[in-house]
Amino acid sequence: MLQRTHGVAGVVAAECVLQYFHIPLWSWETAGAVLLGCFAGPLADIDKPGSVMAKLFFPLSALLKALHIHHRTLTHSILFMALLALAAEPTNPLYYWTFLLAYASHPFIDLFNEQGVALLWPIRKKIRLLPKFLAIDTGSRAEDVFRLVLVGIGLWLVIRYALAGM
Repeated sequence: MLQRTHGVAGVVAAECVLQYFHIPLWSWETAGAVLLGCFAGPLADIDKPGSVMAKLFFPLSALLKALHIHHRTLTHSILFMALLALAAEPTNPLYYWTFLLAYASHPFIDLFNEQGVALLWPIRKKIRLLPKFLAIDTGSRAEDVFRLVLVGIGLWLVIRYALAGM
């Protein structure tokens, strides 16, 4: 999936966390969580040379490349997400859970891609949720539709939240 799709998925994850914590819709906390979700959603692509995240965090990306860490392996694995959860400081539960869920949205939606994800890395077997003929190719019309569905879910969450009086 493309960065913009992962960004939208990260925002949807942030909206879910905001609703769980009953944070007012129009607040600085909401703005911070949405920005964090938009950033954390694409972050797992730090392992893909040329991606925006690889460029933003070039030293770390270069290290992953030097260690022969391939795309959709370590940074997309359950092991790495568990390490992130342990390494992150949960001093602010809103931002802690926003970061973790937005980050986790990345490998989750990549499971719909034809290439799949090495979710159980270091076991190299890649997992996908759809058969190849239904899988979503990166940059395809199907991905555009998928992203539109995510935007629709995000809008629905905001409207539902606003109507609930948050």
